[in-house]
Amino acid sequence: MSLERFKDKALRVISEFRDRSAEEVILIHHDDADGLASAAIIKASIEREGCHVRTLCLEKPYPEVIKSIHEGYDKIIFYVDIGSSHADLISNLNMGRNLTIILDHHDPRPSNDPKLYDLNLEHYGFRGEEDFSGATICYLFSKLMSEKNIDLSYLALVGSCEIPGEFRGVNKLVLEEAISNGVVQIRRGKARIVKFGLSVDNLFSKLQILGPVGYYENGPAIGISVCLNGLTKDAKRKIDELEIRRKRINKMLLAKLYRERLNETDHIQWFDAGDMYAGMGSKVIGQFCSFLSYQRRLIKPDKFILGIMNLQDEIPSWGKLKRRLVKASVRVPRELRRLIDEGEAPSAVDLLVRASEGFGMADGHVYAASVVLPAEKKKTLIDNAEEVVKSSIKP
Repeated sequence: MSLERFKDKALRVISEFRDRSAEEVILIHHDDADGLASAAIIKASIEREGCHVRTLCLEKPYPEVIKSIHEGYDKIIFYVDIGSSHADLISNLNMGRNLTIILDHHDPRPSNDPKLYDLNLEHYGFRGEEDFSGATICYLFSKLMSEKNIDLSYLALVGSCEIPGEFRGVNKLVLEEAISNGVVQIRRGKARIVKFGLSVDNLFSKLQILGPVGYYENGPAIGISVCLNGLTKDAKRKIDELEIRRKRINKMLLAKLYRERLNETDHIQWFDAGDMYAGMGSKVIGQFCSFLSYQRRLIKPDKFILGIMNLQDEIPSWGKLKRRLVKASVRVPRELRRLIDEGEAPSAVDLLVRASEGFGMADGHVYAASVVLPAEKKKTLIDNAEEVVKSSIKP
């Protein structure tokens, strides 16, 4: 593991960024709390450099959206908490035309574009599931731009709340730095953001509502503002409204699954929520699957949990997609994690990448992953996933 090699590469990228003259920077980010915290860090840092920033929140790097963004020449494009798993696609669509910088922690794919820089710390020996979040890598990059950006260190910690357990690895270093610089304080065992008087995990939970549930209602933009300026009365009201709505749908779906049970193959347990989450971002299906993994009376502890929901064809601030798509999210019950760790079962991301090869766009981590695919390919995905698990089991 080497942060020094990352720093050397990042400083060269920052130098190239400053040598470019662009009227605006395009900032593409994910919609969950880590994505919003990542976007807030880079937006603030770039604006401090005197550049205008245009944000675009994407749930997945849809090829038609990415193609439209990379058309033309001499743009500066950032991907934060998104992009590494599709660096090969972005590379092929960019073709050396635009300076493209990826700051992400998802499992990376290789790129052959000399103008695409993927600074994912997984390239330097760290693990995105344990050692750092998307916001962490964004913070490290921003601090190399200017030491003044240490004041944004709390956002790295907010994004890192998606990683279970205590802060460790690079995240622990950031925590120590944030404390020593008076950005956060530890009170009653919790890290609190000094300027907001709000705990790090509290802000994380608020962003997990604003971005995913409020994706079609300007939630991501509100979330970025909350990251930088704190909670306003209007933001609190919006969060409360969105959470009431999500809880109502979650309760309905849970009751339906208790009545009808999940569908099952030998190694997969799955359900299709259809349009139940209409009007919400697709991250909500993964959040529900995570919740479901703890419902011991409902799920099998030795089978992958796979949930599906219909996607809307609208991308806020961009336009309409051409195809009817669905999203499938996978979560791993705790008992199954041991088999993955011992190499006796595929990871969640490996499962979906292989099961959707040729028709899906998958990314994620060892225990949590998702894929976007054409609606007519749902059965194919489930059949393929079962075969992937079977082929991975040692005789």
